[in-house]
Amino acid sequence: MTHPVIKVFGTTWCSDCKRAMRVLNDRKAQFEYIDIEKDDAAAEYVIQVNNGNQSVPTIVFPDGSVMVEPSSAVLAAKVESLNGASR
Repeated sequence: MTHPVIKVFGTTWCSDCKRAMRVLNDRKAQFEYIDIEKDDAAAEYVIQVNNGNQSVPTIVFPDGSVMVEPSSAVLAAKVESLNGASR
């Protein structure tokens, strides 16, 4: 059974993006990284959900919720809650 994939919108130079992906990897979460500097539609989406700002990381979860620049602890708790819901 495959789990729905988390989408991480970010940039290659963003240290918060790297940290968020490290948190996801540490918890073995499946995620797709989308570089908004290479994907215009993704950049537009990030601007839309962040009131005109290109705030990254913008993370979209399978349940439809969105987190922008979450702390490691908040992101880890969200991933854990998703893992609990999929069991």
